[in-house]
Amino acid sequence: MSSTLERHAVAVGELLVGEGPAVVIDGRVSLRERHGRADAYEMLRDRAARSAPLLVEPLSATDLPAIAALAGAVVVGSSWTRDIPLVRAAAGLGLPVVVERRAAGTLEEWLGLADYCAAEGDGQVILCEGPSLDLGLMRAARVASGRPVLADISRNVGLSAAAVAAGADGLLLPAPSQRAGNPASSSGNRADASTRPGGAGGAGYRNGGTDSAGVLAREFAAAGGDGLPKVMTDPGAIPEAEEAALRVAEEAVTVVGALLRPEEPATLPECRDAIDRVDAALATLLERRAALAGTVQRIKPVGGFAGRDLDRERALVRRMASRAPSLGEPRLAPIMNAVIEAGLHLAEERARR
Repeated sequence: MSSTLERHAVAVGELLVGEGPAVVIDGRVSLRERHGRADAYEMLRDRAARSAPLLVEPLSATDLPAIAALAGAVVVGSSWTRDIPLVRAAAGLGLPVVVERRAAGTLEEWLGLADYCAAEGDGQVILCEGPSLDLGLMRAARVASGRPVLADISRNVGLSAAAVAAGADGLLLPAPSQRAGNPASSSGNRADASTRPGGAGGAGYRNGGTDSAGVLAREFAAAGGDGLPKVMTDPGAIPEAEEAALRVAEEAVTVVGALLRPEEPATLPECRDAIDRVDAALATLLERRAALAGTVQRIKPVGGFAGRDLDRERALVRRMASRAPSLGEPRLAPIMNAVIEAGLHLAEERARR
């Protein structure tokens, strides 16, 4: 097994995986799914024109020249990790290598294969867990190897948040034309493809997204991501369903990442992006707090501003100061007063409706 290493990042195209914010990549393409019935160059050329780097799994060694020319990384797929000649040839392309764990593979086997690929190539290896998604094993691999880890959420996008919380450096989805078994749903039918860190409060989503895509995203999340939202049974809704899956993943890297993933931005744009992610998480929590405050107002015998419990509020500020010592009680008190008053105003407005 690899010894514990200092964390490092791997560049896939212009994307950095393993350092800074978690990322969403909707660029996985498997040439094996076409069983050699389509030319690799032809399959990849249109997809490579998108902004997202492609992570491509070959069918055979004859696919490797096209992958070398058009992909951002080569995928050593979970179904053929023991095909050592193909593994060696793929690792020697000079591209980053994404090593998937086979379903029955142990941690030792997975990390050993990653070490082999690193030795055969230039050392740039990313681990990939899924689609079975053993998040405990994924976390152990990340800690033991020091390598970045992707979580393939293609079968259960509802696990996006759990994967980020478990330490995934990125979430992996199929390239758009591969999703839902619909090769015709291309980037021409959807907004520009996503390969970026989570954005702010929805700013990480493409601005052209439809309201229905947001509804789908909520439906996905509410269902835990198992299966497809019912509107996805309509072929015309597939592009929106793709967008919905992407939004669920982006919400996870934005909100959960902001809470749990440390960042050390080095430039002003990076600092602003990191602040945007924290603000997105903050807005999400404030919305939830407002909803709970409204419930309290309905339950309390004396509601509204007249029912404020100032002793409880002061105790709340003291508890918060233990989590935010650099701000302390004097700075937190007016912030929390504003939050509480905003929730009370909202509750009163709703009560009058």
